Amino acid sequence: MEDLTDPKVLEKLADEHGTPLFIIDMEKIRQNYYLFERLFPRVQVYYAVKSNSDPGIVKTLFNLGSRFDVASLAEFNLVYEHIKDYTLEEQKAYIWDKIIYANTIKRVDTLHILNKYEPLVTYDNAEELKKIKAHCPDAGVVLRVKVPDTGSMVPLSSKFGAHPGEAVDLILAAAELGLTVEGLSFHVGSQCVNNENFVQALQICHELFEEADSRGIDSLRLLDIGGGFPVEYTPEVHPIEQLAEIINSELDRLFPAETAIIAEPGRFISATAGIVVTKILGKAVREGKTCYYLDDGIYHTFSGVIFDHQNYVLKSIKQGEPKICAVFGPTCDSLDTISLAENLPEELELEDYLYAENIGSYSHASSTWFNGFPPATVLRVNE
Repeated sequence: MEDLTDPKVLEKLADEHGTPLFIIDMEKIRQNYYLFERLFPRVQVYYAVKSNSDPGIVKTLFNLGSRFDVASLAEFNLVYEHIKDYTLEEQKAYIWDKIIYANTIKRVDTLHILNKYEPLVTYDNAEELKKIKAHCPDAGVVLRVKVPDTGSMVPLSSKFGAHPGEAVDLILAAAELGLTVEGLSFHVGSQCVNNENFVQALQICHELFEEADSRGIDSLRLLDIGGGFPVEYTPEVHPIEQLAEIINSELDRLFPAETAIIAEPGRFISATAGIVVTKILGKAVREGKTCYYLDDGIYHTFSGVIFDHQNYVLKSIKQGEPKICAVFGPTCDSLDTISLAENLPEELELEDYLYAENIGSYSHASSTWFNGFPPATVLRVNE
């Protein structure tokens, strides 16, 4: 088994496979999946494919029995690839039970394709309900509710979620169209470091369950508590065990045992499984600061600096006294700036390697071919 904590192992892999190299530790994927299952015994894992859609991760989690949260037809097809040889009835049973299409806004052509499988899909507005009724009438629907997301690294409530005050009316609107609302969902925002967001969200959903029941709606049997489970990128992030204790207590207090509880962890499963190794292409001194230019950058594996509001710690395989340096990607765009204040040795030379850990989520998945530079090569280890 490859020990990816050893810089010499990373150097060896980069020498063998070239750079930029995006390494996925499949053993870490398995460990994180099992840890989530252990910490949240009432909760069924639906891996958020968008966090890292590498087919090897999907295959590994499929074999472990994970379920999946997909947000596009392409993501759906990554999972479907593993059930394509099932009969249609077997496919329908799998898709209903193990996939949730959790994007509240869906393309019409996607709904047409999905309808024969009678999928489970989310919505958060009346127009989407009409679209689902017209193009995917055999779907079961889940209402996504707006909840607090204060303190989350990537807030989501400004874009998604029905206001709690209109939630039950939207459930009734679905019933009037002949659609069955199976339950409620929420998302407290990605990398949620404010445990109170989960507490408030669970209380809101409990109250909506009760209001729906008082208005004659007895179909709600599912609660999707979304994602947001934090990764300990820094020591300040509270341990997941602390959050698990709070969530488990609230679930037992507010929701009966027969309520199906699902979650959509993505970052939690894939973030710590990714390492990128990159090579120094250029070096300059500007206004007294050493500047390194790498063969990976913001348009590639380090896209999370922009899209995920994440700062990755770059480390050097070659040792030396650290100084404040600037680090840039390879493209001809000034936006392609990884860091203006990175602690790295000034003595590094062209062709030397740098690496960043905990970069498995919302990184390589957003890579482009800007300026013609290809994304990093993906290497799966410890399969």
